[in-house]
Amino acid sequence: MGLSRTMTAFAVGVFAVASAFAQGYPNKPVRVIVPFPEGGGTDVVARPVSQKLSELWGQQVTVENLPGQSPGGRVGIGAAAKSPPDGYTLLVNSSLQVMPAARFTNLAYDPVKDFVPVAPLSGTPFILVVGKPAGINTIAELIAAAKAKPGQFKFSGGFGGGRAHLGAEKFNLEAGIQAVHVAAPLRPTGSSEMVAETIAGRITYILLFGVPGTMPPIRDGRLVALAVTSARRSSLLPEIPTLAEAGLAGFDFTEWIGMWAPAGTPADIVDKIGKDVAHALAAPDLRASLVKMTGIEPMSMAPAEFARFVASESESAARIIKAAGIKPQ
Repeated sequence: MGLSRTMTAFAVGVFAVASAFAQGYPNKPVRVIVPFPEGGGTDVVARPVSQKLSELWGQQVTVENLPGQSPGGRVGIGAAAKSPPDGYTLLVNSSLQVMPAARFTNLAYDPVKDFVPVAPLSGTPFILVVGKPAGINTIAELIAAAKAKPGQFKFSGGFGGGRAHLGAEKFNLEAGIQAVHVAAPLRPTGSSEMVAETIAGRITYILLFGVPGTMPPIRDGRLVALAVTSARRSSLLPEIPTLAEAGLAGFDFTEWIGMWAPAGTPADIVDKIGKDVAHALAAPDLRASLVKMTGIEPMSMAPAEFARFVASESESAARIIKAAGIKPQ
């Protein structure tokens, strides 16, 4: 009985210390690592969120871009993994964070064991489009045409093994389509070249990131948008159905961005950051800015819910990679 009371007292003491630590956080500047170049999709979300946190905390929150060793932004992720687990170094990464275990080899960090999920920041659907020469106007027509010519259609999901590629492979698997993936060349213009190939009809369909920059060839009719991959319709193309509405029940696949802390960061600190991120994302000016500039929709989950989401997304990515026969790099 005495031992039990001692252990209880010890646990209460530890909790009290952790709570006090969380209440005093942050009392110095916070660094947010983005493992991609400045101006990219992850960066344009990380910066306004960090600014809001800086205003909320009264401490400087600085975004540090640490790109390099593609694929996967290994330099920045590795630096975050090795940082002290005290809440003063955070990682903002895309959904590539859930892919390394199944997609990449020889990593200097463990994307699961070395991090604790803190909060999602945003989610963006992909848009499945065909070139006008294909003469296809609906998902049902695309599936029927592809099944009539198994293995003869070409499709693209951007760079091989990337998130768009996985989304396209998921569509093929659930639609029962056999088609040949054409990966974008690994150069800055690679994705644009695949769009041009689709417009010309040499590639039948392509999965595009649903942001304003992809809209011109859709708006002018050179590309035909058939569906979006998210569970809800896109604010950019509200007239375009989701894949679930088009017949693939339950289909939900997006590009999302989240925040992580090094493993071992106190739970109270993680909870506080998660709540404060949700508060920042709820600001009307931030939400409006993200949607208007990028088409990106803010996301909100408590840390525990986000951790379950990350685990589910990791398992889903591994299944798609295995089923599609995508080889690790």
